[in-house]
Amino acid sequence: MFFHKKEPIHVVNINEANPRFAQLLLEQFGGATGELSAALQYWVQSFHVEHPGIKDMLQDIAIEEFGHLEMVGKLIEGHTKNVDQTEAYKSTLFAVRGMGPHFLDSQGNAWSATYLNEGGNVVRDLRANIAAEAGARQTYEDLIKLAPDEGTKKTLVHLLTREISHTQMFMKALDSLGKLTDPFFGEIQPDETVDIYYNLSTNGKQDERGPWNSEPTFRYIADPVADKH
Repeated sequence: MFFHKKEPIHVVNINEANPRFAQLLLEQFGGATGELSAALQYWVQSFHVEHPGIKDMLQDIAIEEFGHLEMVGKLIEGHTKNVDQTEAYKSTLFAVRGMGPHFLDSQGNAWSATYLNEGGNVVRDLRANIAAEAGARQTYEDLIKLAPDEGTKKTLVHLLTREISHTQMFMKALDSLGKLTDPFFGEIQPDETVDIYYNLSTNGKQDERGPWNSEPTFRYIADPVADKH
């Protein structure tokens, strides 16, 4: 059961309409990193999670993302309202689509369910969600840098902030399962190459080393051709 309260979770104020910026905002409405994608991804994931706490978290965040979708929609609506006679409006997707949000990204591509990343395993899904939040956060950061007014910028900063909050929640959930830093999950055991790092790129100089290719986690194979495994 859903209830909709007719006011956004965060105040949306626009100082001056800018339809060209509204077209950029479509990225977070009908784009791959947008709020619709996040809301549907987390909501569907919740149906195949047995852990009651994580299921509840996914549903809470999904519903918040629907609220964020509404906020982005209100921003787009405000930036395209009563400006349909302007040259700026005529040079955007709204000239043929009409004012307000549409299920398109900033380039006019229709929203697709292929944007969703869910696979029926809670560890896999939570890791996919961290990546999704990172993509959304980066898009919001780019939009904030281009925001034409302070009211819009303030709303976008709030949305960016919540992406960081959700990332923390997903990381804590993974940690509670003991899988924040452990890459293994599932029933199939890996073979004996699981701890091997192959040095397959070189520039003729000393190869870079770090915790991603060093003991005790990895056996470093400096010359894979000479030392075949």
